[in-house]
Amino acid sequence: METLNTEETGSGKPLVLVHGLGSSVRNWDPVVPLLSRHRKVIAIDLPGFGSSAPLAGEVSIATLTDALQRYLEEQGLADTDIVGSSMGARMVVELARRGHAGDVVALSPGGFWNDRQVRIFNASITASVALVRRVQPALPLLTRTAAGRTALLAQFSAKPWKLDRDLVLTELRGFNTSRSLDEARKSLAHGPRQAGAPRGTIRGRLALGWGRQDKVTLPSQAATATALFPDATLHWFDDCGHFPHWDQPAETVKFILDSTS
Repeated sequence: METLNTEETGSGKPLVLVHGLGSSVRNWDPVVPLLSRHRKVIAIDLPGFGSSAPLAGEVSIATLTDALQRYLEEQGLADTDIVGSSMGARMVVELARRGHAGDVVALSPGGFWNDRQVRIFNASITASVALVRRVQPALPLLTRTAAGRTALLAQFSAKPWKLDRDLVLTELRGFNTSRSLDEARKSLAHGPRQAGAPRGTIRGRLALGWGRQDKVTLPSQAATATALFPDATLHWFDDCGHFPHWDQPAETVKFILDSTS
């Protein structure tokens, strides 16, 4: 049986949240209180991230997605609505392609880049991870100021100076403590691109959300995603970087609820 660390809050129809590379259940803190007013929210730590043990074998986007799928099936959540961010969005899009019965919301999914874009992604993320690992002892001080948060998270947020200090500190510590980060990053960069699904083959609804100022999964990649998934809808978040649930939490909650009701 797949064992993953989870946090549950709220009541009603279940809604599963899947974080991205180097993150954990804490990545969703800006939106969980609002979502839990309407749904039973189940935030998951993927294998090798947060408090979940790593996979026993190969770590790749495919094996992480397999593990997530097994967990959902074992927990009776195979037809539940599911939301993913970044790498997690890539994974839930793949679940939709495989025939997941619930509605799927993907916020800034990876896997839709061209050759040049994926090289830039790999180089920039590798450099960012290396930098954050080097400055771990100084993170409590750096994240305390708006200038420090801006310097550390300009790649990920359109307004990093506004982000909660504890949220930023937890996220950046995850770059150092996530045991599967390096292998997952290599799989994102060097593994197969996301395959598509012909019109009429998605069982639930698939909604894509993209920040207009996303510097990680560039806005131009949304055209590739909608071409590969013609049944998907696309929502643009203004004044928003890679994490809509950070930069535009209220709008993100509305988007998720509207897309999974």
